[in-house]
Amino acid sequence: MSRTTENMDQIFKIQQTYLTVQVDQLNSTNTPRAKDEKRRLLKELSRAHGKWGDQHPRKKLLDALFSYSRYFERNIPDVNRWRQLYNHVSSKHKRLLDRTVSYTKKFDRAESLLRQNHFLCEDVVNEALSYYEIGREELRKHIADAEKAGIVADKMSVSQSLKHIGRDWTDDGVSERDGAFPCILDSIQSLFPNRQSSRYKVLLPGSGLGRLGYDVAALGGSYGLRSLHITTDDMFYQLSFPSMTMNNSNVILVEGDFTTVFKDSKDKFDVVITHFFIDTARNLMSYFETISSLLAPGGYWINFGPLLYGTGPWVQLALDEILTVTEDMGFQFVDGPESCGSLTFPDKKVRNKEAAYGYSPRALTKNAYHAQSWIARR
Repeated sequence: MSRTTENMDQIFKIQQTYLTVQVDQLNSTNTPRAKDEKRRLLKELSRAHGKWGDQHPRKKLLDALFSYSRYFERNIPDVNRWRQLYNHVSSKHKRLLDRTVSYTKKFDRAESLLRQNHFLCEDVVNEALSYYEIGREELRKHIADAEKAGIVADKMSVSQSLKHIGRDWTDDGVSERDGAFPCILDSIQSLFPNRQSSRYKVLLPGSGLGRLGYDVAALGGSYGLRSLHITTDDMFYQLSFPSMTMNNSNVILVEGDFTTVFKDSKDKFDVVITHFFIDTARNLMSYFETISSLLAPGGYWINFGPLLYGTGPWVQLALDEILTVTEDMGFQFVDGPESCGSLTFPDKKVRNKEAAYGYSPRALTKNAYHAQSWIARR
């Protein structure tokens, strides 16, 4: 997400996401590690690196920027459909609705807030072009070629990314973070009681927009528009982010597939944290092998999340099977703190608790999982 800007934009939300942003001046990330990682990333993003195609990282990045660039265009048809459906309502009922709750004003408000979110998406594009050193003409040509080929921008992925801003970096996301983060943070504190006097390295694959990583570092270590809300203001509301002052110096973002990006690295980590992550695997076994290879001897794997496997996984293991397989791979399970919930099995050191995901405290719906957590020593 954007790093340094003094613009005071706004983030709005209709149901799932209409955001405005307030971005404070953040600390510089021009550390040697960050510079080294950016050099590696820019080399990987070069057209000369590898075979050009749909899976090339530069192509994927340009596709993402194409989608951000078309945010309003891809979402306004939903508001227009809302308007068209309202035409089926009788004149008598329309008069009542407008007199009592100013119903038709919702359409204009929704369109206005979509434009506000589009401004944010434009800021994302501008920042990305600068950070990844991509010329605007290259993006313009990429978009023109895509649209000529009949390719449409990915609406869902952009909406999900805006949701993640709310989840990770606003006060509105506190209840969701509080369902998961304490378990992980308490686990680290119990494993490393002398955090201020000793250095330890933590890897967080699938880190989303990074809030958990910052909270770990702070411990001291290196859409449809459906009315499912209590009030109209709960459908259209503003969020500001970030909700905290961040110190970036101990956190570095490494972009790429974590099963391959560290393959030639000699780095070993004291902790690997998988937060709502392992069920994203196409090949779950490769995740287990990578975690094991990246941990230093005696290092810890901390997991928190559900087992809701995605599309086309090669392997789907039940919880008890995961425990059996990983124990055979050499992991030894140790008990976690009570903030991770109650024991899932009476004879296994795995805990579970309800964890909301994609949840708004203003909504009349709630999505939650029985998240499973464990600490396993290599």
